[in-house]
Amino acid sequence: MHVEYEEFESVEDLLMYMASAAPPMKNTMPINSYKSYVMSFIPLSPATGETYLMLYAKGSLEPGIYEFDVASKSFKKVESIERADKIYFISLTPKRNTIADIAIGNL
Repeated sequence: MHVEYEEFESVEDLLMYMASAAPPMKNTMPINSYKSYVMSFIPLSPATGETYLMLYAKGSLEPGIYEFDVASKSFKKVESIERADKIYFISLTPKRNTIADIAIGNL
């Protein structure tokens, strides 16, 4: 397995990137908060699963739903997904993530 990396200064910058790269109709995206990193993995070779892009920033988020406002570059934890004009992220904290373990070990 090969991992490419893209590091961001802040969680807000990471969310801004992910919001701009998301397909227009998709308004909810999962992210992981794991071992002092907030991250997302994008398969670069979906057919083989050999290469991933790890987007990450140092930090942590509690598990839950986060509403992200692109204009103010800010996010807040919310109870439900309510607005079509916002981007939502679902933060998950896995007990173990082997892809992340390998990627973090290689940083």
